[in-house]
Amino acid sequence: MTIRIAFLFCVVLVFYNCRGPVETVVSKETMQEIYEEIRTPYKHGIVFKHPDSTKMIDSPSIFWWKHTWCMTYIIFDGRGYETWLAESKDLVNWTSKGRIMSFTDSGWDANQKAGYMSLLNIKWGGNYKPYPYEGKYWMSYLGGPVKGYEAGKLGVGMAYTDEPSTVKEWQRLNRPVLAANDKDANWYDRGTIFKSYVIRDRKKHTGSKFIMYYNAAGDTARYESIGMAVSNDMVNWIRYGSQPLISRYKKGTICGDAQITRIGDLYVMFYFGAFWNGDGHAYDRFACSYDLIHWTDWDGADLIRPSEPYDSTYAHKPFVIKWKGRVYHFYNAVGDRGRVIALATSDKL
Repeated sequence: MTIRIAFLFCVVLVFYNCRGPVETVVSKETMQEIYEEIRTPYKHGIVFKHPDSTKMIDSPSIFWWKHTWCMTYIIFDGRGYETWLAESKDLVNWTSKGRIMSFTDSGWDANQKAGYMSLLNIKWGGNYKPYPYEGKYWMSYLGGPVKGYEAGKLGVGMAYTDEPSTVKEWQRLNRPVLAANDKDANWYDRGTIFKSYVIRDRKKHTGSKFIMYYNAAGDTARYESIGMAVSNDMVNWIRYGSQPLISRYKKGTICGDAQITRIGDLYVMFYFGAFWNGDGHAYDRFACSYDLIHWTDWDGADLIRPSEPYDSTYAHKPFVIKWKGRVYHFYNAVGDRGRVIALATSDKL
C-alpha cells in the first residue's frame, strides 16, 4: 500500500510539472478573438436618464434577480453621490425604483455613497446573479465626507442587504475598508480611491477568496491607475502587489472602472481610458488575463468611443454582458443630453 501511494504521488507530481507555469501574457491572436467576441458596433442610444433632468447619472451595474433585470446606478446632484436602483424586463427600457444609499448627516461617508454591485456571476453568457456571502448580498462603494464632485480623499466602503432588488437603505460598515492613508497604501493610491469592483475568485489565484479591482490616484502621481486588493471575509482588505495592473503613467490620464467577466479559461477586464491622446475624450477598452493578476492590454480600436451627439464628450464606464447570444455594452454617455446611460450591442436591436 505504501509503495502504491508513493507511485501515485509521483504520477501526480509529474503531471503537475508537465503542465508548466500559468501563462501570463495573452497572445495577439487570442486578444483579437476576444475583441471579435465582445465588440458592439451598433449604438442603440440612450436607454436611461433620471426623471429629474437636473441630476446626472453614472456607473451602471447590471444583474438578474427573480425574473427581472436590475441596475444599480449613482446620481450626482451637486452635493455628492447617492446610489439608486432601476429595473427592466428587456435590458432596454428601464424604470427608476428609488434610493438604496442616501446622504447622511454624519459619518466618514456622509456626502458620497456611490455603489457598485459585488460578487456577481462573471461567466460570459451566464445568469449574472449576485452570490450571497454569509447570508448577505454585497456592494462596494466610493465614500467620503466632503461635499462636491468626488471631493476630498475618497475611500472604499462595504454595504450589504438581504434583498438586492428591494428599495431600502443598505446597511453599511462604519469605516472604509480601503483608504488612501492605509499603512499598506501604494505610491499610486495614496491620493484618493475611486470606483471598486469585487468578485469571488473560486480558484484563489491570489490565495484569497475575493478580489477587489479599484482605480486610484497617488499623492504625487497625478493620474489614475487600476490596482487590486484581496480579502477572505469581505471586510478586511489588503493590497495585492506594489504596482498598478493597468496604467498609462502619464499626468492627467485615467484608467478606471474595471468590470471582470470570464470567457472560457480567460478573464476579460472592461475598463475606460481617458485623456490618453490629449483629445479630452474618454473611451472604453479591455485587457485579458489567465490568472486575474497579470493583464495583457488590448492595443487595438476602442470598444466604444465618442461618435454621437449624446456621447460626444465621454463614452465610458462600461458594464458589458452577453445575454441570449447578444452582447449588451452599457456605458456612461456625456454629450448634448447631459450625463446618461447609453447602450451599444453586437447586432441591431
